[in-house]
Amino acid sequence: MSSTALLELDSFLKKDQIKTDEESLKYWGKDWTTYFDIKATAIVFPHTTEQVASLVKWARKNKIALVPSGGRTGLSGAAVATQGEVVVSFDQMNKIKDFSSIDQTVVIEAGVVTETLQEFAVSKNLFYPVDFAATGSSQMGGNISTNAGGIKVVRYGLTRDWVAGLKVVTGTGEIMELNNGLVKNATGYDLRHLFIGAEGTLGFITEATIRLAPAPPPMKVLVMAVSGLESVMKIFGKFKTQTPLVAFEMFSDKALAKVLANTGLPAPLETQASFYVLAEVEIRSEADEEKALTVFGECAEDGWVVDGVISQSDTQATTFWRYREDISESLAKYSPYKNDISVAISKVPPFMDDLEKVLSGAYPNWEVVWFGHIGDGNLHINILRPEGMSKEEFVKECRKVDVMVFDAVKKYQGSISAEHGVGLTKKSFLNYTRSNAEIEMMKGIKKVFDPDNIMNPGKVI
Repeated sequence: MSSTALLELDSFLKKDQIKTDEESLKYWGKDWTTYFDIKATAIVFPHTTEQVASLVKWARKNKIALVPSGGRTGLSGAAVATQGEVVVSFDQMNKIKDFSSIDQTVVIEAGVVTETLQEFAVSKNLFYPVDFAATGSSQMGGNISTNAGGIKVVRYGLTRDWVAGLKVVTGTGEIMELNNGLVKNATGYDLRHLFIGAEGTLGFITEATIRLAPAPPPMKVLVMAVSGLESVMKIFGKFKTQTPLVAFEMFSDKALAKVLANTGLPAPLETQASFYVLAEVEIRSEADEEKALTVFGECAEDGWVVDGVISQSDTQATTFWRYREDISESLAKYSPYKNDISVAISKVPPFMDDLEKVLSGAYPNWEVVWFGHIGDGNLHINILRPEGMSKEEFVKECRKVDVMVFDAVKKYQGSISAEHGVGLTKKSFLNYTRSNAEIEMMKGIKKVFDPDNIMNPGKVI
């Protein structure tokens, strides 16, 4: 970037809204992926939608690419600057603006942290249900741009289901108001849904109108040791059809061992098993709790569950969730190579069998850790880097096996990225999930919204 272009930023940004020092470039120029070299040119911190629009017009004039940056908790490289881009951080656009008790909606800026929105909803006796391990640092603009899922999709759906309206800045610098928080709006194409999951490639989300849910009833959490992989979906079927199920998660003994070692938490059960499931159910009455215990007993009688426990307090429920939610943090020191894949729920059992054969055959001497939102067909695979192996060699070997993993995904008509997005990490494999016609259509859509290819270029397509 030329010094002249840099000076032009001063016409609409203050000096403290621009950072070019090396430490800042490395900090804001990356996300949670660890395998990319960061080469950002500058970091800018807009305060308003109008400043974002000015940034885009400046970038078009100077032919400079922009990368959006939220909480940087992504795992696909979508918020990584590797080609000298200017990073647009939404850290300082973090206001909760308008709230409507009648509509049960709230207007927020893109930089609002997920947990902050959740706490705001609670203060209004309402509930924002999209929840995952990174809620304390992820930002809503990033969540919307990747259509974040998480642990309660079984009951509440994805981020997309809670976005009532968006304010965006396109690649031409135009500010667009999409849907305006309406419940019903049958006036042609709903462009709002193009921006949800687009990873900043069409334009940048600056504000969102978010729907909130009624406050949920009390919950109970069950942790169960299961007899084998084949029992997981049988247990899910029982709980899904007979209880008000909110979440259903699976993790392996290897995942649990890493969490126990990293956190010092006690083991949840005396019995050890290869796989565990965690189920969260709504308890609206004593009958609901009795039903949950009855279903648990039936699963044990059928031989699917070999041991289990149900939470007796909110504190205990929180601890039980840590066995699942602390997995990623506990694996971080091993620089894991991650895959986030999904198939239709009904296809999970045969898909898991095929995947187990692929992984055990490909990595006989490597440690592979499984966990996932199994109740919505989403599996997370973490391959831990062997001690002494270079980052480059490790990634090279893992990407070879990606082809076999994604072949299995394609066989079952699944997705190579269930909730982390495509970014840089999955871009070359997009054709395993999307047809050539779809990809060409996506490229055409990008050209309409971003004719100069300055909005997060090189990501997704």
